[in-house]
Amino acid sequence: MNVIELSDLHFRWPKQSTYLLNIPSLTVKKGEKVFLKGPSGSGKSSLLSLLAGITQPTSGKISLLQQPFSTLKPSQRDKFRANHIGYIFQMFNLLPYLSVIDNVLLPCRFSEQRKRQVADSMEQEAKRLLSQLHLPEECLEKPISELSIGQQQRVAAARALIGKPELLIADEPTSALDHDNREAFIQLLMAECEQAGTTLLFVSHDETLEALFDRSITLKDINQAARENHL
Repeated sequence: MNVIELSDLHFRWPKQSTYLLNIPSLTVKKGEKVFLKGPSGSGKSSLLSLLAGITQPTSGKISLLQQPFSTLKPSQRDKFRANHIGYIFQMFNLLPYLSVIDNVLLPCRFSEQRKRQVADSMEQEAKRLLSQLHLPEECLEKPISELSIGQQQRVAAARALIGKPELLIADEPTSALDHDNREAFIQLLMAECEQAGTTLLFVSHDETLEALFDRSITLKDINQAARENHL
């Protein structure tokens, strides 16, 4: 089964005359762990926003989990995203006024489906994920602002993984870490995806990481707009 399927996808920002993205086709199969690379400004984050339904394509089709995602109404896209997509943001986007556990549990507050996927109590599952991702137990009681970048990254990953979403999108979440810590974190992330049957789309400009993945895609190779605009 294809988890992601793009067809004749075009995207440009309002008031721009040229397309930032022109992707004739792209498919990602269930369970694949895909590394998407490209330099800053090449449209990686814009593509992720389209896949998450935050922005809409100018034309073309996006199918996720064999559903016509790009033609859904905004409220339907929001519900689909909450139910089926985990997202690790580049800056993590953790909420400072919530505890570590409550940050992790946020997706289950928005999605009954994700909540039902949790076998144990939600708090137990949050703690299990944080433990598997090597967050020290003493961090559970700390405010988010007192956690290191690496610790915040683990909280963000646990939040994205809770409730076994079918698709996990990671937008340069390791950019603030040194190489050894990046590799270790990705291995932990992949182990959790494997266990949950989650498809992983991991975006980075660090090409030293791509050997860890099933497949690597260079955005420039699939994006005709890059050649047209010399990105």
